[in-house]
Amino acid sequence: MDKVPMTVQGHKALSAEFEHRTSNERRRIIDAIAEARAHGDLSENAEYSAAKEQQSLNEGRIKELETLLALADIIDVTKLSGDKVKFGATVTYIDEDTEEEKTYQVVGDPEADASAGRISISSPIARAMIGKEEGDSFEVAAPGGSRSYEIVKIRYI
Repeated sequence: MDKVPMTVQGHKALSAEFEHRTSNERRRIIDAIAEARAHGDLSENAEYSAAKEQQSLNEGRIKELETLLALADIIDVTKLSGDKVKFGATVTYIDEDTEEEKTYQVVGDPEADASAGRISISSPIARAMIGKEEGDSFEVAAPGGSRSYEIVKIRYI
């Protein structure tokens, strides 16, 4: 399998989630299953079924986190610099049609969260920005037609 690029902060967040799920959530779910079992007949026990489903979902996420953490290629963005957009860059750009300004950091897939200002390196907008410099324009194909943007600022923080 390929390495999964991620920032130091993204790795810390995934590690914290893994720790929480293995330490706290597992114990809580096991306790919920035990309590539901104590109520008797398991065939008609909704609490038992719900707890077992929670356990399945939690264990699935734990396996996913184990894989991501094992394949992590941790990149310290504070040690990066340059005048071109690459992984870890915080980019401010303007929509050339609406003059709306947005700022996003280009991060790995597991830590992407557009509402928190982090977009995946594999997203269409990030792929279009990679290699560009301040003042460069780039286009992104969108469902409503192609959109044009201009890069205003590139930082590595």
